[in-house]
Amino acid sequence: MKVSGFSFIKNAVSFDYPIKEALLSILPLCDEIIVAVGNCTDGTRELVAAIDPTKIKIIDTVWNDHLKTGGVVLADETNKAFQAIGNDSDWCFYIQGDEVFHEDDIEKVKAAMVRYKDDANVDGLLFNYAHFYGSYDYIATSSHWYKKEIRVIKNNKSIYSYKDAQGFRKGDNQKLNVKPVDAYIYHYGWVREPSKMKAKIINAGHYWGGDAFVEPDEKTMFEGSFDYSNIDELQKFTGTHPKVIQPRIAAKNWQFEYDLSYNKLKTKDKLKRILQKITGKPDFLDYKNYRLC
Repeated sequence: MKVSGFSFIKNAVSFDYPIKEALLSILPLCDEIIVAVGNCTDGTRELVAAIDPTKIKIIDTVWNDHLKTGGVVLADETNKAFQAIGNDSDWCFYIQGDEVFHEDDIEKVKAAMVRYKDDANVDGLLFNYAHFYGSYDYIATSSHWYKKEIRVIKNNKSIYSYKDAQGFRKGDNQKLNVKPVDAYIYHYGWVREPSKMKAKIINAGHYWGGDAFVEPDEKTMFEGSFDYSNIDELQKFTGTHPKVIQPRIAAKNWQFEYDLSYNKLKTKDKLKRILQKITGKPDFLDYKNYRLC
């Protein structure tokens, strides 16, 4: 069984993406990792190339300036990396530049890969998600944070990255048939020193807002910091972080505290929470970008 990892990245150094930790986290499961490195001059390519020159293969890409609405360019870059994987791979493990896979779940994922490798009805594996916010001590838990998503897919080139690269579809916009695996992806996209978080949000605005996005004045663009207090609900994280990201956590140089005694949930979110408790289904009414099989 051959497993290829794949990812994309651009300006990881400038905007403090934990791409090194992301790639290292899936490396034990992968025979190779294909990384589409976008056009940048901040040292990102050198950073990626130095992680593991024997296993990591870089394809140099140029981000399409015509795909600057709704994050579509992110899916385009994901597809470039996926299409570069050779036909001899059975499974493909996708990881984004701000996601980290926990080493405790390696054997679970490996077992699922072996079990479903020859099952033609299974397109991929579904992972649990923990979205960290503000610091490494809190996770976001309101309903607009997706709880599960596909991160391992069969090497079927009819599969493609969907919309802003959150998940995948196949053929004519069909949802993938997936098997859930009791494994976690830790999403650290909302954990940065506040001024770097602001810079990242401004940069991302180009890829979601397109021509409608108005960049702040250059002189004030990176001044000030991001306000982490504007969040609806958080919980204290009680688990363990992946080993590969622990040095980054130890180097954290800002403080963030959240009062867990209240939340800012909207009325519709509170009603949804009540219905989930009544039905006993924590994912009741959640959007699902996949089909369980």
